[in-house]
Amino acid sequence: MTRTPLRPLARILDAREKGENPDAIERENLRLRHEEMRDRARRRAEGRLLVLACFFFCAFAVVGARMGLLAASEPMEPRAAVSSSDIVAQRADIIDRNGRLLATNLSTYALYAQPPLMIDKRGAARKLVEIFPDLDEERLVKDFTGDRKFLWIKKKISPEQRQAVHDIGDPGLLFGPREMRLYPNGKLAAHVLGGASFGREGVHSAEVLGVAGVEKAFDDYLRDPANGGAPLQLSLDLTVQSAMREVLYGGMKLMNAKGAAGILMDVHTGEVVAMASLPDFDPNDRPRPLTQGDASESPLFNRAVQGVYELGSTFKIFTTAQAMELGLAGPQTMVDADAPMTWGRFRIKEYRNKNYGPLLSLTDVIVHSSNVGTAKLALQIGGKRQQEFLSRFGVFEPTPIELVEAPGARPLVPASWSEIVTITASYGHGFSASPLHLATAYASLLNGGTAVKPTILRKDRVEPGERLVSPEVSRASAKMLREVVTRGTASFGAVPGYNVGGKTGTANKPRRDGRGYHNDKNINTFASVFPSDDPAYVLVVSLDEASDNSGPEPKRTAGWTAVPVAAEVIRRTAPLLGLRPEIEPVLPSKLTLASDE
Repeated sequence: MTRTPLRPLARILDAREKGENPDAIERENLRLRHEEMRDRARRRAEGRLLVLACFFFCAFAVVGARMGLLAASEPMEPRAAVSSSDIVAQRADIIDRNGRLLATNLSTYALYAQPPLMIDKRGAARKLVEIFPDLDEERLVKDFTGDRKFLWIKKKISPEQRQAVHDIGDPGLLFGPREMRLYPNGKLAAHVLGGASFGREGVHSAEVLGVAGVEKAFDDYLRDPANGGAPLQLSLDLTVQSAMREVLYGGMKLMNAKGAAGILMDVHTGEVVAMASLPDFDPNDRPRPLTQGDASESPLFNRAVQGVYELGSTFKIFTTAQAMELGLAGPQTMVDADAPMTWGRFRIKEYRNKNYGPLLSLTDVIVHSSNVGTAKLALQIGGKRQQEFLSRFGVFEPTPIELVEAPGARPLVPASWSEIVTITASYGHGFSASPLHLATAYASLLNGGTAVKPTILRKDRVEPGERLVSPEVSRASAKMLREVVTRGTASFGAVPGYNVGGKTGTANKPRRDGRGYHNDKNINTFASVFPSDDPAYVLVVSLDEASDNSGPEPKRTAGWTAVPVAAEVIRRTAPLLGLRPEIEPVLPSKLTLASDE
């Protein structure tokens, strides 16, 4: 702003020449300046009043709109607002394929203390130890008498314990509502469900988070309020799961095994109807993971999914299936099985140095479980084609089942697929996979020859998979597996009324120091299908270090250990699956003529 001088020199000189008073010029300029300042102040005040009027108008408009909204809305109780985000405690249920409950929520309470409010701190500590024997009285006294203002005592308590604490009568002992995860079936399907634990915790609620199994794999779904509490439905059948676990547990004890695994799968959909791993645990009281030693020794270890083993002769059926698919042999084609077989510095021998040769039919190669027969077939097939064929069955990659443990169970495959690997892989040695890999591969081979993906979720329809082998090869493979039960190494696998087929596999466990294999420690596996004339289900049973000690000498092969356990599983579960037994017709010579007289 330009400031006008009060006594401009030009006007002063001009006034003096005219004989006028120069002071009058100063008074006039001063008056004009004051009038300008007054007008500017008036305009500033009017602007401020206008802004203030607009502010009050907007404020009253907002208040009026809010009052109108409240008047038009449904009445409800007010809720206190907090600065932190809400803890979502509600978690959806988990049910089996028939709607039976596997996991749900239970309302309970947590116990906490505010020491400044406590009256008798030492007495309260003594009485709390009487209610909860696992608490340390000295530690409680130290916490109560120290500088702490708040501490958790128990994250979950029963109604009886809550009443006992309430009877102590100390105002500093308080309860916070909790929603805990409950598994009403205890250990049943523990490795599938996994378990849950508390995440963020507040005085009035706590987050429930999945820590393993489907609880963790589907944690976002189970916690999402947008699902409206819809339960997660699994493919498991609770009654079948119970029967399989009971038989598997009894078989593990009877066969002196350190562990066991079982998988029952629908061959057409890949649905896992039952899955058990022993030893197991109670997800209601989930143990802590091992911090040292071998993780496979922990009950948390899922042998069916995470256990990567050499599964032995169970893989021979894939060698014969590929030979038939390529047109190299048929079920009755004679194969060179003259043992032993020498390959460079390696000698391929049969079990107990037997010689089933010099020639065996392709079917008898499977029936007698000939290492030499499958080895020579594999050399005709070639390593590259063999590797591609097995890869299409998914045995070289982690299984896509919906369990968080599955991606970490990567099969162990040699970096170089040499000719000796081609030979050993033909009878299930030289690479390692899990029982779930084996069950999936058997289902894909025997369902007509189309690939399936293992799933723990119930499916309403069958999704067509990639064609792996022809239907003719699939049927021929099922017939070969049936022959193994009727006159081969799995004779204990026969179940009256159900045409069971299968293949045994006995593999020595490798030493942990990498120096060869144990002679007295095996992984015994029986991969079976029933009914073999129209495959519906695949069952894989695996026992770790099993030994039948009922005779003068221990029997450690799968035919003596895993096969009878699998047969009992089929005997118990087949009726539960809705499979009617086939009644064998009575021969005419055995009929008795009855007379009405």
